[in-house]
Amino acid sequence: MCQDASKLVKSYRSTTKLFERPIASRRAMSTRSYREAVDCLNSLQSNAATLEAVRASGGRLSQFAIPEMLEYLGRIGYHPDQLNALNVIHITGTKGKGSTSAFTDSILRQTMPGWKVGLYTSPHLVAVRERIRINGAPLSEVQFAKHFFEVWDRLKENDTRVTEDTPPMPGYFRFITLLAFHAFLESKVNATILEVGVGGTYDSTNIVPRPVVTGVTALGLDHVAVLGKTLEEIAWQKGGIFKEGVPAYTVVQPKEGAQVLDSRARELKSSSLTIIPLNHELDKVKLGLAGQHQLQNASLAVSLAREFLKKQSSFQNDQELPESFVSGLEKTSWPGRCQTVVDPKRSQVTWYLDGAHTVESLEYCIQWFANPGVGFSLDASGHMDDKQVTRILIFNCTSGRSGDSFLGTIRNKLADQLVIHCREDQPEYFFDQVIFCTNVTYAGGHFKSDLATLAMPKSDLEELKTQHQLAAAWSKLCPSYPPDCIHVLPSVEHAVKEVEASKSNSDNRTQVLVTGSLHLVGGLIEVAGLSEVAL
Repeated sequence: MCQDASKLVKSYRSTTKLFERPIASRRAMSTRSYREAVDCLNSLQSNAATLEAVRASGGRLSQFAIPEMLEYLGRIGYHPDQLNALNVIHITGTKGKGSTSAFTDSILRQTMPGWKVGLYTSPHLVAVRERIRINGAPLSEVQFAKHFFEVWDRLKENDTRVTEDTPPMPGYFRFITLLAFHAFLESKVNATILEVGVGGTYDSTNIVPRPVVTGVTALGLDHVAVLGKTLEEIAWQKGGIFKEGVPAYTVVQPKEGAQVLDSRARELKSSSLTIIPLNHELDKVKLGLAGQHQLQNASLAVSLAREFLKKQSSFQNDQELPESFVSGLEKTSWPGRCQTVVDPKRSQVTWYLDGAHTVESLEYCIQWFANPGVGFSLDASGHMDDKQVTRILIFNCTSGRSGDSFLGTIRNKLADQLVIHCREDQPEYFFDQVIFCTNVTYAGGHFKSDLATLAMPKSDLEELKTQHQLAAAWSKLCPSYPPDCIHVLPSVEHAVKEVEASKSNSDNRTQVLVTGSLHLVGGLIEVAGLSEVAL
């Protein structure tokens, strides 16, 4: 094993020249726009070949992640210790970390309304600036462009590197992380909720020497197969955010994962590791995020917020669930996760948006959707009434993931839900149409700039390889499903047009479940013009 992040941060403190250089001069901002900032940012994306090389390395490149990130931080004029001023709540996990971050952010804002609270998350749905929020609002385009080019210019002008092999510019996620640190420091936030991107130990966010508290959400068992790692290896990575003298919290985990987290907490000298069971007081709260699985995320968020407030404020409340916490939980918004959006432009069309992209998260998605009042319509008297309803599934998943497994999960969970709710429907006919489309935003074959990606091999997109595989998998799972109701389409805009065509031929209410990818959900919100009501 290479050095832990906390040890690397300490070792870099001796590299004083890197962190003591004056901040680079700032160029005039008047002519550089948000669009230009996004174009520059997109130039830092890794293409499909680069990502494949990283995977082929077996993770060996990870050991350079923290040293390189520290170099970049120094080149923009900051020392790691300055990041402690952000007062960080650091959150990782394989599922639920975004929701837990959103709950924690909302609780702090409701409890301490005079504070500035920063929230850093990934990915974004429609605009990259969504990743960096202050008091719940994404940076404006002007703010984003200003801070972006301050960081960009410093990196371009301060090119001296400790290690010659360090790339001159950071990759996409590293740059946005640096941008978030800079924006929050400039804004003098009172608290920062920092969501880990991938893993933990080697993640770009893991250069804060001393967060206030750390948290680990659920370790999803399906990630073991997807990532090709054991649960113990995944837990080791996640536990890498623990820091000396800093309390750590986690939810109830599988035995193997719990043991590794406990070992990591002792190894990295956390002041404590507390396992948080479900908080049954939450049964009385209408959480702002839908789905039974959110109870676990909300329980962890309550503990993280309470620990943070105990250390960083004069807040005193012995109630198990203070009123401001309840308000925060109820007002939490996290678009694209078990979200119902009534279309303001298309009559009788409702979109059900969930960026579920693992087997377990797809199970949660269907458990949410296939319920009375959601995917099962109710009449005026509250009884289920599906006589005049058309259901459509729009689905995509990342190339290389198991479409057979994902679609099988959808079908099997539908079967379970139909039995639970005493329905006689056959799960294979639950959806009247299924659409498999790419994440390409527009019918012209191009992406909205904020949603552009180089990670997909061009040949896959041109040949719709993944989408044809998904269609074949669906036909295999549901052999009697009408072939003319299965659509393979080249863009999100094509999918929206197919929904519109279906609606024009019917007076039925139309329910559209969009899932499998957050990028797909984001593209749908953009193309369907739902930003004002969904974000």
